[in-house]
Amino acid sequence: MEVHRIRVPVSGTPAGAVSARRRIAEEMRTWGAGLGPELLNSAEVVASELITNALRHARGGPITAGVELNGKALRIAVTDTGFAIPEVGLPDTEAESGRGLFLVAALADRHGCDPLPSGKRCWAEFEYMTPQPCPPQHTCPSRGVDC
Repeated sequence: MEVHRIRVPVSGTPAGAVSARRRIAEEMRTWGAGLGPELLNSAEVVASELITNALRHARGGPITAGVELNGKALRIAVTDTGFAIPEVGLPDTEAESGRGLFLVAALADRHGCDPLPSGKRCWAEFEYMTPQPCPPQHTCPSRGVDC
């Protein structure tokens, strides 16, 4: 399988975060790798949450968002210059924010945060196996049609 990658610089503004999220989502949809709508939607939410967290908690330095798809996983990673390692928690029911990493943990198969000399990298992975072509004269259960 061809490996697909995109890295996007994120300006430190809400408009820059929206632009980066859109660019990542559009790029993932063009890969033609058989990513289903559920995986794409979950990946978009996770990318959005990781980018938003970096924007809110980074120390004003550069932010980079990236996505990589290989034959085993779809990995989303966001690097920023903040050193505080975020923790998943459930906010108070009346809180207006604080649910980002909770959503990431609920949607992704794996997630984490790696300290770096210049800040940190927060990431999430979705398991993904490259779709195999159907043999001739075989009905694909997922599509209900002959391949």
